[in-house]
Amino acid sequence: MSNSNGDKKTRKSIFKDAMVLAIITIVAGLALGIVYKITEPVIEQRALDQKKEASQGVFTNAKTFVADEELNSKAKTAGEDLFEPKGIDNITINEVLIAQDSNGNALGHVMSISTEEGFSGTITISLGYSLDGTIQGLEFLVINETVGYGQNATKPEFTDQFFGKQVTELVSTKSGASLENEIDALTGATITTNAVTDVINAGLLFLNEDALVSD
Repeated sequence: MSNSNGDKKTRKSIFKDAMVLAIITIVAGLALGIVYKITEPVIEQRALDQKKEASQGVFTNAKTFVADEELNSKAKTAGEDLFEPKGIDNITINEVLIAQDSNGNALGHVMSISTEEGFSGTITISLGYSLDGTIQGLEFLVINETVGYGQNATKPEFTDQFFGKQVTELVSTKSGASLENEIDALTGATITTNAVTDVINAGLLFLNEDALVSD
């Protein structure tokens, strides 16, 4: 008899604990949902601010940046047919923005472009390119290359080479850049140099292929 009463108490205790746990789970879930609803606009605005800051960094003359819906649609289908004839592989055009002045006039484009051909994997670059065919700037959004070698791609000594170049295709050289379309390769980081060059060339090719740059 005592065993029966003990079993009943045990079952009641288990049921009680399960109910308490269920209530705690429900309350915690509701609390998280409320917190998310409150913070969601803040998170979205922060993401927009970060995107604008990154775009401003590669196109300093622009005041606003809006999605280029037509080019973003074309970017989804841009791939082997466009890039492989130029010897460029594994490129993804993530996003294309129109860079505008304070009156809403188009000045050029800002593109986010990725490659999987970095020495340590993915490299993603933000590239600014004006309507007259001039590179306005570039910044790395993702890069995990080797410190002291591939990571040197993020230094001004390398990135500043691209600023102001009015070209549709770039090549790297180890013997000292002397032509407008040449950039000095990173010492000891040929794979990184080639990956960065391919990313930029893919962006330039994409824009010029669609005749978006004025003559």
